Amino acid sequence: MQAAAIHPDAAADKAVRVLIVDDSIATRRLIAVALSSESSLDVVGYAPDGRAALEKIERLRPDVVTLDIEMPVMDGLETLREIRRRFPRVRVVMLSSLTRRGGQHTLEALNLGAHDYVAKGGDGRGFDDSLEALRSELIPKLLQFFVRDPTPPTAPRAAQQAPSQPRRLPKKVDIVAIGISTGGPNALADVLPKLPADFPCPILITQHMPPTFTRLLAERLDQSCAIRVEEAEPGAKLTPGKALVAAGGHHLIVRRRGVDVIADFDDGPPENSCRPAVDVMYRSIASVYGGSALAVIMTGMGHDGAAGAGVLRQQGAAVVVQDRDSSVVWGMPGRVVELGLADEIVGLDRIAPTILQYI
Repeated sequence: MQAAAIHPDAAADKAVRVLIVDDSIATRRLIAVALSSESSLDVVGYAPDGRAALEKIERLRPDVVTLDIEMPVMDGLETLREIRRRFPRVRVVMLSSLTRRGGQHTLEALNLGAHDYVAKGGDGRGFDDSLEALRSELIPKLLQFFVRDPTPPTAPRAAQQAPSQPRRLPKKVDIVAIGISTGGPNALADVLPKLPADFPCPILITQHMPPTFTRLLAERLDQSCAIRVEEAEPGAKLTPGKALVAAGGHHLIVRRRGVDVIADFDDGPPENSCRPAVDVMYRSIASVYGGSALAVIMTGMGHDGAAGAGVLRQQGAAVVVQDRDSSVVWGMPGRVVELGLADEIVGLDRIAPTILQYI
């Protein structure tokens, strides 16, 4: 399934209008207080359930909705279906619990067209800690869809997305490493099923997700792919035709063990506010594989992966990025292009064929 691209629009020039939908009065208040610290966000209303939310969207015309999943009258998934059908321009960020059930619902919501999600802690944190967590997690995810486009408007569209130099082909590719964030589950569900069961090298994937969610993502992808897809575990051998997804809460790295290469965890501090971080994975791959790697940077907020891609490219590895039009958010791939590190920039539907061409 190809995710719809999100581009800056009129909301970038004014406060982003937010509707908060949650059946808990305390949670609605917590979200509102958290968002009040950001002047470019304007909370225009509240709704305790999906039915009321649809009425408020019709009347208040928000730019983005924060949507709880489990609610009375009309739950979050049913509400999301109606929002996508009736108000396709409204962005939706889901709020989900950090449980297996919450993860399953979140993946379903992303499949139905939610643009992103924030995981609720549910860990007994006090008001102040919960408030700070929401400020750091939710505010960037609401604003990511409305950031001004840094590309000069005078630059031709083709030039904005053109590689900085002619395509380079590495002598060989022994590993494919994918870095991805916002919009990732749907994008991976488009790319990985197009790879054959006899794919000739291992694949590593760092998707920005919390624990439990990454295991569910791997399980869901495995069901639809000819290759095997598993959540990475320490000591797992990297083999052709198998993709390992970085486990939430742990950086994914690789090590040599005799003639084999194995996956391992690095529990160092977050990088780019992420753990797992793409940069950590890429640096590790560079130390083991050198230039015989293919880095693929796909849709996502922020710039994680750009520095690591630079390290890989210095050793001769190739770097492929997803283009602006097919990215939900062009932060990660856009940064790689801005730094002149992209060998090829392709649409989501061309990523799998491009990987196969390099292999």
